Amino acid sequence: MAARFAFDCAGATTPLPHFWEHTVGSDHALMALRADWRAQLARSHRELGFRHVRFHGLLDDDVGTLTCQMDRLLYSFFNADSIVDFLLSIGMRPFVELSFMPRTLSSGGTTVFKYEGNVTPPKDLDAWCALIERLVGHWLERYGVREVRRWYFEVWNEPNLPAFWTGTQQQYFEFYKRTAVALKGLDARLRVGGPATAANAWIREFVQYCRHANAPLDFVSTHHYPTDAFGAPGDDTVTQLAKSRRSVLREQAEAVRAQAGDLPVCYTEWSSSSNPRDTLHDEPFAAAFAVKTILEAAGLVDAYSWWTFSDIFEENYFPSVPFHGGFGLLNLHGIAKPVYRAFELLHYVGDRMLPRTGEHDTVDAWAIPGERALTVIVTNFALPRHPMNDESVEIVLRRCAAAGSASLRRIDSRHANAKAAWQRLREPEYPTAAQLTRLAQASLLRAEGIAVERARGETTVRVRVPPRGVAAIDLARRDVR
Repeated sequence: MAARFAFDCAGATTPLPHFWEHTVGSDHALMALRADWRAQLARSHRELGFRHVRFHGLLDDDVGTLTCQMDRLLYSFFNADSIVDFLLSIGMRPFVELSFMPRTLSSGGTTVFKYEGNVTPPKDLDAWCALIERLVGHWLERYGVREVRRWYFEVWNEPNLPAFWTGTQQQYFEFYKRTAVALKGLDARLRVGGPATAANAWIREFVQYCRHANAPLDFVSTHHYPTDAFGAPGDDTVTQLAKSRRSVLREQAEAVRAQAGDLPVCYTEWSSSSNPRDTLHDEPFAAAFAVKTILEAAGLVDAYSWWTFSDIFEENYFPSVPFHGGFGLLNLHGIAKPVYRAFELLHYVGDRMLPRTGEHDTVDAWAIPGERALTVIVTNFALPRHPMNDESVEIVLRRCAAAGSASLRRIDSRHANAKAAWQRLREPEYPTAAQLTRLAQASLLRAEGIAVERARGETTVRVRVPPRGVAAIDLARRDVR
């Protein structure tokens, strides 16, 4: 029996601001000096509309922001400026994560990742605040107050995890307050927020602390993945996902939205799993997951930052295999994964959604009017080990002014799937230029015709969607030529 969804084209619409384009994630700051990183970010901005980028480690020793020689503090903002200059040159801005601790200010030697970001609290909060004031004060002079007011400043990364913060919750809260006060002392309209926690943690306590301690707070930030806290220690990613829930991220966003009150909610990391070597990241699974999760989050989230835009990423080691399960929307060579094409589909839809009726166990559908077309997006998604089939889907549009012709674009095992093409090439670790051209062609979204029926004031379209597939149906508007 077909999954059936009906939409009222003349009904009251709900807002769909493109919150998923607000920010996108990246590896640590030093990677932003690479030419290939820059080329991929410029493309992602141009084709997907991302407006800010967030990365770890801006204050790490390898960026050179602060060091000490012969008991003398030496500040250098040359590399930080190079990164910001580039972002502004392509029309993007930084979502500044203030991390990690410069070694000369650190209270211990605990580090994280291959690049050894120091995760200890400062031994001297005054010296830390002096660094923040000096760096951001420099940016205010270099770029102007009107520009820097459009940035976001987030204090630290995942302080609820011992791997990222060796202090206590109370130490982080005090650290946050001193940092936020230092920023506001430079300009009261700079935007600062936190707690940048993993797994939606500390939100209620943090908001209450800021209110009671009179700590500046312009937005609430946190992270979540569907693998968070599911399964037992040592479980593989598929097992974790199988024990998760199909709409768990929407459920969590609802809870955070309630705890944040009237503050903007910024998820500064999310993805289909927190595993940096998850094969599903490279497959249509991630595309269907991303579309469903984003469209379910409308009205709950103000910024939703996919982790990450590129596989140019070295938290553990720098890989060479073209499809190794990395977080990126683009692989090492700039080949678009299916999830990149999902963001491409969403970039061109409008900013309102039509009311919908209809439900199905694995199929969801949304109708989004745009300037030139009405787009219906369908996903057939379930978590691993859930029984799935090809599904026949019937879309009924009532009181619809769309034209009789329509086109269909697909993301699934046979469409916009570069990894499948790479597998057919016998998985070369170092593809030739000719092979890369074939992979790029295999990654493209391609439009095909689809039949449209019009009868008794209704427009009906039928499409078959395979497991973990995405289908986008574009119906041209009659009032646009």
